[in-house]
Amino acid sequence: MESKKYQKIVDKHQPKEPKTFNLLAAFITGGIIGLLANLLIDVYTYYFHIPTKTAGIYMLITFIFLACLLTAIGVFNNLVKKGKMGFIIPITGFAHSMQSAILDYKKEGPIYGFGSNVFKLAGSVILYGVVSAYIFAMIRYLIFGG
Repeated sequence: MESKKYQKIVDKHQPKEPKTFNLLAAFITGGIIGLLANLLIDVYTYYFHIPTKTAGIYMLITFIFLACLLTAIGVFNNLVKKGKMGFIIPITGFAHSMQSAILDYKKEGPIYGFGSNVFKLAGSVILYGVVSAYIFAMIRYLIFGG
């Protein structure tokens, strides 16, 4: 069978994704995460008398911890199924990818297991994050000067 005919058959029988629902779910979930982040910064600032910049760091640490904890107990994937990319795009997704690799490769030990596999997913995020930050910094430097 020709590959074009085969591809048409596959496309015909492949289930369609509800793109509008996924978009709304991600938008709402991301908005709720942003709201919770802002509330957490306010709580750290008001109740613990921490400067706002430092409270932002504590908020990130809290979200990283919660994402790792929810991944370890097996809840994070269920949240992603409901909230779509709203859970994956923020720093929670980065923490989830690293924690998942640790859980998947823990049987091979700390060196050959999770030590060598922890950055499989997160490595591309780090690489392209650093490269894009460099490119945007150079563009900003060229437009606005030093």
